[in-house]
Order: sequence, then C-alpha cells, then structure tokens
Amino acid sequence: MELIRKGTGEELIVNEREGVVWLTFPALELIPGVRHGFSTRLGGVSEDHLSSMNLSFSRGDKEENVRENYRRIGMAMGFSTENLVFSDQTHTVNVRKVSEEDRGKGFARPRDYHDVDGLITNVPGLVLATFYADCVPLYFVDPVKRAIGLAHSGWRGTVGKIGKATVEKMQKEYGSNPKDIIAGIGPSICQDCYEVSDDVICEFRKAFSENYWPELFYPTTEGKYQLNLWRANQYVMKEAGIPEKQISVTDLCTCCNPELLFSHRASKGRRGNLAAFLEIK
Repeated sequence: MELIRKGTGEELIVNEREGVVWLTFPALELIPGVRHGFSTRLGGVSEDHLSSMNLSFSRGDKEENVRENYRRIGMAMGFSTENLVFSDQTHTVNVRKVSEEDRGKGFARPRDYHDVDGLITNVPGLVLATFYADCVPLYFVDPVKRAIGLAHSGWRGTVGKIGKATVEKMQKEYGSNPKDIIAGIGPSICQDCYEVSDDVICEFRKAFSENYWPELFYPTTEGKYQLNLWRANQYVMKEAGIPEKQISVTDLCTCCNPELLFSHRASKGRRGNLAAFLEIK
C-alpha cells in the first residue's frame, strides 16, 4: 500500500506481524523498557466499513470480532489484553492516574470512571489505550521517573490544552521534569483535510498567542478555515516545557490514507476506531 505522507514530520515506522500492521515512532522505539504503537485498519476480522481491525465496542461491530481484533494486535505487539486500561473519551481535558486497581478496565472488566481523555501511569505492565478516527493521539514518556502518559486531543482537547494537562499531572503524581519527557504527536487529520467553521477558530484565537495564528489556521471560503492540529499540539507541548527536539510529529494523515487508517471525515462517519497503546514493560 502506497502511503501519502504529509508535512515534514518524523517518518513513522510501519510494522507487520502475521498480517497485523501498526505504526511506531523511531524516537519512542529507542527508549528502553517502553512499548508503544498505533493501530491501522489491517489485520483484523471485522467486516464492511469496519474492516478489518476495528477496536471499538460502540461502532456496531460484533463483540467477538472486536475481542479477536484485540487478541491479534496484542499478540503482534507483545502485550496481554488482560492488562489493557481504556480511556472514556468525551472531548474533556480530564487526565486519570492509572493504578494497579485499574488493570483490565474497559476490556476485561467494566470501567468505573467517566469523561477521561488522558491516562498516566508508572505501573509496569499496564497498557494504556485511547481511541481515534481523526483526532490527535499524544504520547508522553518520562524515561527518568519511568512514567508514561497518553491523551486524546480533538479540537476541544487542543483548545483546552490536554497535552499540557497531561504533563502537569505527570509532574504532580510522579515528579516528572518536562525537560526529560519524550513526546509524540500521532496519526490524525492534517491541515489540508481539516476544515472548520469560524466558531472553532474563535476558540483557538482565545487559546493561542496571535503570533501562532498564521501557522495554526488560514481562511478558505467565507466562514471556513483549515486548522493545523499537529502544530497546535506541538505548541501546547512546548508550552508545557517539553523541548522541541524531543517532540516527534506524525507524517501520516488519517483522512489522506483511508485504506490504512479509519477517518471520520473520509468515511462520513461510517468507520471503526483506531487505538494508541503505551506501556512500561
């Protein structure tokens, strides 16, 4: 499959094992003792518009298909599905500290929390999981304090600066120094594909310095703009204190690569979900 790569971001690694395909960041691959990845549509058992690696229980798929998909990607990447801990995404900036008591929540047993778009932990063996079909996955690894964070950032999460909220939560709970954190901005919709209305841009004007506006958005037709979530989240991470050289930005747009990645916009809402995974081994 020929990929459409965008911008000047880091070229993600395409991994394949027994038909399952997932993506990784070169910079995060270099960190000892950490496992990470971003799923693709390839290698699962789901059918039709959910084909084939759908990782959502709420998109109309058969439960047994979704569970088999998780089994397959877990086997490929090397994690146990019993160790998964899911977010409960509602476009908030809420970040939850995940402990041993949370092991399995969302997959092996029910969640007892709601409205959580970010997860952090320092517990080895817990596999953080967040979900996507155009929004931005944010990865955070502190190799010094041995802590990790994973956050879902749509336009609301980006305006609310969930990336900064995740770093601050890691500082509070684990004593992380932002200067030590290695971060990644994962596959999501690119600026060329992401048209938004004036009310969204009004929120970005409030949240970001005017100096950033030319790089974050530009007008097209009356009342419409093209918005750059990749650049916005990079600014959020830098504002949180992460050095720019330690922030990897994706080169893959979900909407430009609909055969590889689920995209809400490209499919007009008929799609499954991708997932980001992050674990301290």
